[in-house]
Amino acid sequence: MKRKTLILLTGVLALLASCGTPKEIAYFQDIKGEASLKAVKEETIRLKPSDKISVIVNSRDPQVTAMFNLPYYTKRIGDSQSLTSNSGIVSSSQTGMSGYTVGSDGCIDFPVLGKILVAGLTREEAEDRIKEELLDSRQIKDPVVIIDFMNLGFSILGEVAKPGRYKIDRDRFTVLDAISIAGDLTINGRRDNVMLVRHEVTKDRTYILNLMDANSLYASPAFYMEQGDIIYVTPNDKRIRESTVNGNNVRSTSFWISLTSLLTSVALLVFNILTRIK
Repeated sequence: MKRKTLILLTGVLALLASCGTPKEIAYFQDIKGEASLKAVKEETIRLKPSDKISVIVNSRDPQVTAMFNLPYYTKRIGDSQSLTSNSGIVSSSQTGMSGYTVGSDGCIDFPVLGKILVAGLTREEAEDRIKEELLDSRQIKDPVVIIDFMNLGFSILGEVAKPGRYKIDRDRFTVLDAISIAGDLTINGRRDNVMLVRHEVTKDRTYILNLMDANSLYASPAFYMEQGDIIYVTPNDKRIRESTVNGNNVRSTSFWISLTSLLTSVALLVFNILTRIK
């Protein structure tokens, strides 16, 4: 009877020790079934100084529009860069288009038209502004302007599967898009303490995001990302302990399991000795 009680007690201790594993893994724990989330106003990325964009102007007269378009470039590995006209045939394995860098004054230096202010505008707003400038110049009657981002990106560090710098490939880009591109958080990442650092006009600002609380996440100003944002996923306590020299200390699960096993062995040995003495 005593032996059975001792074995049962050992099992309970082992179970309690295993419960020390962090449970804060699932996202959106505040959502039970179908629900409506109150998100912040959908934000579209706006141009900032140092952003690089490509601008393509099209119309019915290709000879007129050619003077408004930067040339395509081609480059082979080991060769110097060469330029071709928009109507030329490109035969290289690497091709691209020259772009405009938004200056510190928020302007791009556009062919023929000169300086055009684009900072603070969305991609579509910038397209409309350049189109208006072209019409006002009366050099082209039916312009179609297409703008694409060339260097927008974000960085993600910490407890994610694939940390690094990634490209922002759409106008509306959320923190969930960023996390999915990086392969999701590791099992050791804290879902309730994801830090986002954003460079604003005169300072850097930090936001703390809780992925387990969908309502607070969707309502955060940092839910929609901007170019240059940095995400840092902090490690949980288990990961921090493992990174220390004495990581397997009295707070770790493996320590308690080992200690329970040792105590069980000692107790059984003492029990057998006492039984024989009697």
